[in-house]
Amino acid sequence: MITAILGIVLVSAAAYCVWSALTTARTPQGAVAWTIFLVAAPWAAVPAFFVFGQHKMRTDRLSYRRTLAATESIGLPGAAADCPPKAAERLGIFSTLGGLPVVPGNATEILVDGTATFDAIFAAIDGAETYVLAQFYTIEDDALGTAFADRLIAAAARGVRVMLLCDRVGSYGLPSSYRHRLVQAGVEFPDPHAGVHRTSRSRINFRNHRKTVVVDGRWATLGGHNVADTYLGLDPELGHWRDTHLALRGPVVAQLQLGFVQDWHWHTGTFLYDALDWTAGPVPGGVDAVTVPMGPTDLHDTGALFFFAAITRARRRVWIASPYVVPDVDTLSALKCAALAGCDVCILMPARIDHYLPWLAAFAYFDEMRAAGVRIFRYEDGFMHQKVVLVDDDLAAIGTANLDNRSFRLNFETMVTIADEGFASEVAEMLRADMAHATLLDRRLEEQRLSMRVGARLARLLAPVL
Repeated sequence: MITAILGIVLVSAAAYCVWSALTTARTPQGAVAWTIFLVAAPWAAVPAFFVFGQHKMRTDRLSYRRTLAATESIGLPGAAADCPPKAAERLGIFSTLGGLPVVPGNATEILVDGTATFDAIFAAIDGAETYVLAQFYTIEDDALGTAFADRLIAAAARGVRVMLLCDRVGSYGLPSSYRHRLVQAGVEFPDPHAGVHRTSRSRINFRNHRKTVVVDGRWATLGGHNVADTYLGLDPELGHWRDTHLALRGPVVAQLQLGFVQDWHWHTGTFLYDALDWTAGPVPGGVDAVTVPMGPTDLHDTGALFFFAAITRARRRVWIASPYVVPDVDTLSALKCAALAGCDVCILMPARIDHYLPWLAAFAYFDEMRAAGVRIFRYEDGFMHQKVVLVDDDLAAIGTANLDNRSFRLNFETMVTIADEGFASEVAEMLRADMAHATLLDRRLEEQRLSMRVGARLARLLAPVL
């Protein structure tokens, strides 16, 4: 009797989940994947759906749009009238996607690997005069995490206002003592497990993957690095950690600052903009840039559209560096079309594994990419974690978004896109150096071992949530 009742409950729950997936999933592929999983293995799929089902963000999407509306009054520096027409045209779609203007006069510095990145961040914090805004997906209580905390505490002791955010899932191992030490020293560090819109266990699928530091409204960084010793290459299994951050000065800093203000408001319900400096002016000889924030609360799938727009604008080449390669159907088609049209399409990804399922699923896409002419490079000198896009000779983007469905639709991400031949040349040289430490994939999936042939196809079924 009890078994029969449990069976009825399970079937009813599975039916509800199937209907919810069909009516609320962000993509048809996601709806199909969930439906197959729920029908084939309801005892495992029903609990998974309540944790990872994309419909869970519907209410929060409306709430986050209220946050956006509440911060629309901030007077960001606008696009200058003398912005070069070519740059305005190249960046126009990204401006529309991000809802922010193209701004000229930005100074850039590419920070290659962890030492350069955190040397720059620590120096900026040490020189802060008014405030520091910092946000990372992962913060760990290790040597780098301690050094980071020490810098923030020292800044707070000088009278600098310090505000810090981290993601509950990405920083799940961070002990409460780490936060308490900072809070007691005067750092404003809201509990990632609490907040106005706290990420409950039923919403762990939606994560804030941004990694931004803003100092005095005049200087900012974003990129792939988190605050952990691993990002300095100290993990004995992963070895050298190849990553890229971007340091910026100029009006684009205000756009990154706006993203922090919106995340802070959504988490705490309080506004920061009156206390911040929004007047960063152009730097002589600087580049044209625009910030593209993206996340699961967007009206459109900004993350997916960002990559689609970048790929389809290419006429000569598209080089993408990403640790995870699990594209949706539209992005996959765009990559193939660009290659078939004669563009040099290269994907640079790691050979080593940090998350097995995304790494495995990628192999289910490689054969059709390669058949269209896409070249797949596997970075061998440690683990590669950078998120970089290069289009032709004049367009490049650096930020936090990966070439996968999670960044397309599930995570909050940020990319800064720049139209400038000099900057694009720097990015090209950096990626060429990385490719020198990579091997070209030349084996079809059918030539791989049996476990990979089977596993890649099964993992691809989970692509909508990887």
